[in-house]
Amino acid sequence: MPGQQKRKRSRERAHRRAKAVAGHWEPLFSTQEHAEMKEYARRLIAEGEVTNPESLRIDQFCGRLTHPTTYRVSVFVPRDQA
Repeated sequence: MPGQQKRKRSRERAHRRAKAVAGHWEPLFSTQEHAEMKEYARRLIAEGEVTNPESLRIDQFCGRLTHPTTYRVSVFVPRDQA
C-alpha cells in the first residue's frame, strides 16, 4: 500500500517520544456528543489550561448497536508533576 512505510515510521517515532517522557494520561472529560467534545478541547486551549496541544489526547470509543460512540479528552501529566 502506498504510504504504509511512512505511517509505520511515524507511529514508531511517536511511540519512542512517548517512552522518553515518564507520566500518564489523565482523563478530563467524556461525552457521547462530538460537537461537545470539540468545544471542550477548544476551550481548554483558549483558556490556557493546556499550553501544549500535543499534551491533549482525544480517544474515540467506537460504538455498536448496544453501546453508543463515546469521546474522551485526556491530558498528559509528567511524572514529576503527578
